[in-house]
Amino acid sequence: MQRYKRIFENNDAWARTMLAEDPEFFHKTEARQEPHFLWIGCSDSRVPAEQLAGAVPGDIFVHRNIGNQVWATDLNLLSVLHYAVHVLDVKHVIVCGHTRCGAIKAAYGQHAFGILDHWLSDLRTVIRHHHEELEAIEDESQRLDRIGELNVLQQVGILARTPTILDAWARGRRPLLHGLVYDVSDGHLRSVVEAIDGTDKAAQLLPVG
Repeated sequence: MQRYKRIFENNDAWARTMLAEDPEFFHKTEARQEPHFLWIGCSDSRVPAEQLAGAVPGDIFVHRNIGNQVWATDLNLLSVLHYAVHVLDVKHVIVCGHTRCGAIKAAYGQHAFGILDHWLSDLRTVIRHHHEELEAIEDESQRLDRIGELNVLQQVGILARTPTILDAWARGRRPLLHGLVYDVSDGHLRSVVEAIDGTDKAAQLLPVG
């Protein structure tokens, strides 16, 4: 219970700090949200979107799941995407993976993980498609990190084919799609792919399947 109670203590200290910096902060954020970004990230507790991006409440609309997956049949994600693009009018949609990802390690291994195996199936497809490239990487940690990059590319590619994004691009509205990887060893983000703003660029830079 001590750790649980600490949440409220930390929250109180945080709220006081925000008010000290800007007495109108909560009044302004209460009125409405106008995020610039939709962030699709991993559920990993070491990868908090707002903190690593230096953002404050209201800057980023966030969806997280195991392995930062974009399933074309995931009604949860598709609803978040539609709301972010067509209601909140975000200008950027980011898929962010990270190094030392447990989902990637699980997908690459040979063990069974019950219901999680269904969720990891697209990751395993990515691994199969890039088998020769991956097996040429001798260091296992580097190999797993490369899978993370390929996974980000795959998920941005799926995003670029969703009805929500295609409709937005057809209307001339341009949410830019980006793929990032967060390095848990040093706290830095790096770009895998950026500024996908239409079907032509998506076809040039992203996987098709």
